[in-house]
Amino acid sequence: MIRIRVEDRDGSIRVIEIPDTVDLNLMETLKIYEYKLRATCGGMALCADCHCQVIDGGNNLPEPQDAELITLENHPGASFNSRLACQIRVAEEIDGLSIRLMGETE
Repeated sequence: MIRIRVEDRDGSIRVIEIPDTVDLNLMETLKIYEYKLRATCGGMALCADCHCQVIDGGNNLPEPQDAELITLENHPGASFNSRLACQIRVAEEIDGLSIRLMGETE
């Protein structure tokens, strides 16, 4: 089981438990857990609707690719710990990750 701590935009915090057999990205998984994410680009790292800040556990994340970096670079709310949830695969390596949702809602 993969556990991720998610702080929603209203400050509410929930730890979600994801079966380690899930083969989705974090954005898709958050939508399954009924978090409101607009996800205009459908996971192509273009819109930043799934923008999140990594609070803890970011050391185990893969390095962001160019498309993600470009999108975040042009996003006014991005910071050094920003990531796009659509670019993070759900895998055992992200167990214990703690994020704060920042992107647009539906």
